[in-house]
Amino acid sequence: MHYPNFFDNVKSIPLQDPLSDILGAFVEGKLDINYIDCVKLAGHSCPTVAGAYLMALKGVEALYGNDLPQRGFIKVSMKGDETEGVTGVICNVISFIVGAGGAGGFKGLNGKFARNNLVEYAAPIASEVKLTRIDNGKSVTLSYNPSSIPADPMMQPLMGKLMQGMASPEEKKAFGKLWQERVEKILLSETEWDQMVTVNLD
Repeated sequence: MHYPNFFDNVKSIPLQDPLSDILGAFVEGKLDINYIDCVKLAGHSCPTVAGAYLMALKGVEALYGNDLPQRGFIKVSMKGDETEGVTGVICNVISFIVGAGGAGGFKGLNGKFARNNLVEYAAPIASEVKLTRIDNGKSVTLSYNPSSIPADPMMQPLMGKLMQGMASPEEKKAFGKLWQERVEKILLSETEWDQMVTVNLD
């Protein structure tokens, strides 16, 4: 499997998944979610997927501090409707990371470890995303804006050619390279994260 090298350099998200511990999937339920896991889930790497990853990372850090975030015990609320813009894409990535399911999610074992009904769309919130711990009700709201890391000016004309089926193989390759270079800057520029991701504890 070949992919951009920077995928492996993105900060991972450590979690504890009590369900996976009970079912013997991970020792003590401890696991790391990496950016490449989310790329596989989404089917692509882009500024939106990167932003969802960063919001999840910053959100669970705010909710749990130095403790391991508890996967499967966090509710995800989205301001937008499921079909609005990239709301569904963002929610899919974040809910995957924190182990939150919608109405069809895992219903638990003897009333424990349920992950269904932990995703809400069109929520009455001011920010883009809200994460809520279901054990104590502590919540954090998050929003994302990557405008501090602009796209290369060449991307727009190259995308135009691609969409019209007029791009040469070299131009197609150049577009992909420029696209991922922006994603790399977003994910590896930790000094810019506070500017791109707004975090507010409720």
